[in-house]
Amino acid sequence: MTPPVAPRWVVRHPLWPLIALHVLLAVQVPVYTTLGMDGPPGNPVAATVACALALCLSLRHSLAASRGERPAGWPWTLAALAILANVPLWWFGSNWQAFTTFALASIVMLLRGRLMLFAVIAQLLHNPAKEVIAMLRDDAHTIPQALLLGAYALFSLILYAGTLVGGARLVRLLNELEATRTELAATAVGEERIRVSRDLHDLLGQSLSAISLKGDLALRLLAKDTAAARAEVESLTGVARDALRDVRAITRDEHSVSLRTEIDGAAALLGAAGVDTRLDVADLPPLSGPAQNALAWAIREGTTNLLRHSDARTCAITLTHHQGTVRLEIVNDGAQPPSGAADLTRTPSHLAPSGTGLSGLAERTRAASGTWLTTAHDGLFRLSVEVPEEVA
Repeated sequence: MTPPVAPRWVVRHPLWPLIALHVLLAVQVPVYTTLGMDGPPGNPVAATVACALALCLSLRHSLAASRGERPAGWPWTLAALAILANVPLWWFGSNWQAFTTFALASIVMLLRGRLMLFAVIAQLLHNPAKEVIAMLRDDAHTIPQALLLGAYALFSLILYAGTLVGGARLVRLLNELEATRTELAATAVGEERIRVSRDLHDLLGQSLSAISLKGDLALRLLAKDTAAARAEVESLTGVARDALRDVRAITRDEHSVSLRTEIDGAAALLGAAGVDTRLDVADLPPLSGPAQNALAWAIREGTTNLLRHSDARTCAITLTHHQGTVRLEIVNDGAQPPSGAADLTRTPSHLAPSGTGLSGLAERTRAASGTWLTTAHDGLFRLSVEVPEEVA
C-alpha cells in the first residue's frame, strides 16, 4: 500500500498556512474592540495599528523558529510583544486576548531553560487571573463561575499558543523533509550514474577487447586463410551484437552474469588471444546470487585486465570450495611493475583500488560479504576473491 503523500503545494509553500493562522488570530482584536464584545467599543484605528504591530512581531518570531533560529534583536522584540499583549489587557479585557497568545507562543519559541519556564508560568497565570478578577469585581458571576471561565481562558490560551508553536515546527519539519527528499534524489541519481558507469566499463571492456582482438586476428588471417578470417569476422559481429544487448540491459538494470558462462567465455577469449589457459574449476555447490555474481564479475574483470594491460602468455583460473567459502584465483605471467619499483605489490580489500574496473570489483565483492586481494611478484600477477557460499 502506497503511503499518503502531502500535496505538492503544501510541501513547496508551507509558510502560507502558518501566516494565515496568525492573521486569523490577529484580526480578532480590532474586530472585537470595535464592536465592544467585552466592554465599551474602542478606537478602531488604534486597535488596527496595534494588530499590525503585534502580527509583524509574532510572524517575525514564528518564521525564524520555522528555520530553526532566533531573529536578530529578539530580546527587544519579545519584550515589545509581551508589553503590547499584556498591558492593554487590563483595559480591553478578552477583546485583547489574541495578543497574549502571540506572546506565549513567542516565549516558547525564543526562550530556553528555566527562564522560559518562569515566563510561560507568568503568562499563563496573568491572563486567567485578570479574567477572574474582572468577573468578581462586576458581581455578575459567582466564584465558581469566575473560576470556570478563568480555566476556559487558560485552556484557550494554551490551545492557540500550542497551535502557533506546532505550526512553526511543522513548517521546519516540512522544509527538512523537502531538503532530505532532494538530497536522496541527488544521491539516487549519483548512485545510478556510478552503476551505469561501472557496468558499462565492466561489460564493454571485455567486449571491446574481444572485438579488437578478433579484428586484428581477422586482418592477419585475411591474406593466408580467407575462411578463417571470415569466421573471425562473423564471431566479431556476434560479440558486437552481444555488447549492444548488454548496453540495453544496463539501461534497464536487467543485466545478469553467469559464473559458468563467464568461465567459458574467458577461456575462449584467452585462447583466441594466444594465452595458454588452464582451468581448475571444482564441482561447486549451488551458490547464492550475490556470490555467483561477484565471482562472475571477478573473472570478467581479471580477463579484461589481462588482455588490456599485460603481455601474459599463460593464465590459470582456479575455483575452490572450503568450509562454506568459495575462492577464485586468476594467475598470469604478465605482471609489469612500474619502472624503479620493487617487483612486489599488494592491494588488500580494505584499501581503495585504483582503476574503474577494480573499484567495481571491490564494490561487488563487498556486496557479497567477501574479500579480494591482488599481488604481483616474480612476474606473476594474482587476483584472489573469496566470498561466502551463502550471502545474507
